[in-house]
Amino acid sequence: MKKTILITGSTDGIGLATAKSLVKLGHRVLLHGRSCSKLTDATKLLSEFTKAEDIFTYQADLSSIRDVQAFIVKIKQEHQRLDTVINNAGVFIVPEKVSPDGLDVRFMVNTIAPYILTHALLALLDNTGRVINVSSAAQSSLSAEELCTPSSLSDSAVYAKSKLALTMWTRQLAMSLGENGPVIVAINPKSFLGSKMVEQAYGVTGGNLQIGADILVKAALSEEFSDASGLYYDNDMGQFTSPHQDALNSTKITKITQTIERIIHSLG
Repeated sequence: MKKTILITGSTDGIGLATAKSLVKLGHRVLLHGRSCSKLTDATKLLSEFTKAEDIFTYQADLSSIRDVQAFIVKIKQEHQRLDTVINNAGVFIVPEKVSPDGLDVRFMVNTIAPYILTHALLALLDNTGRVINVSSAAQSSLSAEELCTPSSLSDSAVYAKSKLALTMWTRQLAMSLGENGPVIVAINPKSFLGSKMVEQAYGVTGGNLQIGADILVKAALSEEFSDASGLYYDNDMGQFTSPHQDALNSTKITKITQTIERIIHSLG
């Protein structure tokens, strides 16, 4: 059955490779990116493998609350149902660390924007749907207050904190919805794949992007993930495994999610 799948950050890297794999399998994809020209290029590439009506494009800067909200409105206007949301968009090194709303861009894009997007789109996902949050092997403890202001820490430190916070709220949302909601899972697609982010951050070419795309496609479509809600899949190990210990700490998870909700409320 043809599925409708949203992939954020899908104009290059793992996101684009995932979109390409999905359209080749006959599915409908919703592409997202910050750059209109990159969205055009991605559409042109994917059009070699599918019909134009099975590709939708959305331009939005996920560091901006206003852009995220407009993105959500447009999706809801154009689609009555989604089968899968893949929160793939992420940043590591950014030229400007302060978002238009005064937050840290890295926390906003990697943690808060996917939280807003997922909660808003739950109405389009039934209990057969899936939300796949692209996490990382790089995870580091954080206090909830760190989400509220721009950080002076290194890019690698903030990235690791933002990915742990993403993994934490993934588990919280899955547990709160239970069987009434879609499968919600966090995945490390594999370390040091050949994305632009890896090259910028570590100065290495990285491995085959298709490895990461394949696990995201599997998570979106396969029965193996049908009962995976609240779990963490580590593709470095090739299996479901225990997440960072903080992602199992209900007190810490509650503080993170309450803080994200407070930030969203304060920004209107």
